[in-house]
Amino acid sequence: MEVYKDLNGDSNVEAYETGNNFISVKFKGSRKTYTYSYQKAGKYHVEQMKVLAIKGDGLNGYINSNVKFLYD
Repeated sequence: MEVYKDLNGDSNVEAYETGNNFISVKFKGSRKTYTYSYQKAGKYHVEQMKVLAIKGDGLNGYINSNVKFLYD
């Protein structure tokens, strides 16, 4: 997994990993990794999350607003 940059220092996201049709996210203080796939969260949301993960800003807020419980 890659360490999430967290440019503003205000995110609960610790690390992420991307694949062709998914993104996995690890949150601070949790041992569990949450995987969001095209099948559950949808292609649009997964691709948006990948962009935010690479950017290092906005991923936690996006997850909470759009796909919070749509993990595999």
